Amino acid sequence: MTPSTSSIGRPRTPAPGTAAPELRIARLRSHARRLTWSALILVAVAGATPYLYDNLPAPFENWMLVTAASSVVLLLVVVPYLVWLSHTWTITTRRVIERSGPFGANRREISHVRGYAIQMRRGILQRLWGAGTLSLSNGVEPPLRMKNIPHAVLVHETLVDQVEVNQILAHRDSQVFGSGAVEV
Repeated sequence: MTPSTSSIGRPRTPAPGTAAPELRIARLRSHARRLTWSALILVAVAGATPYLYDNLPAPFENWMLVTAASSVVLLLVVVPYLVWLSHTWTITTRRVIERSGPFGANRREISHVRGYAIQMRRGILQRLWGAGTLSLSNGVEPPLRMKNIPHAVLVHETLVDQVEVNQILAHRDSQVFGSGAVEV
């Protein structure tokens, strides 16, 4: 069941003192342009292998060509793709979660309620592609860096909104008295 929304599309705030469900806002990976070289290598290997098949000089055989092509594709295409695929950032209504490594072996979280500083850095190529690097620092732990994420400006605005909303809700819930009334 989805929560009812107000006229502007935002979910209504929960009643004071009740727990709000944690909803996923976005799941991000770094910009896929880092896989450009892998794609070019795959195209080159796919073109060169059939061309050279049965046209190799005397000491080489076809199985050597296929083995070399398979090794190049494995090391320069499949491995970079799996590394790119295994690093994600998830933004929820309560926190930002970074998962990396095979099967999400490494995991870091930063909570919106505690608040954090957000710094955005964008190079020339990142600006062309609409990407950027966001650093989330709460002053206690090392900063969580969201490197080369697409739509960096939109993600930055979303994170600022989430910190503000979570701190307002935390403050409101701390003002609830035993009778259930909210001090205004």
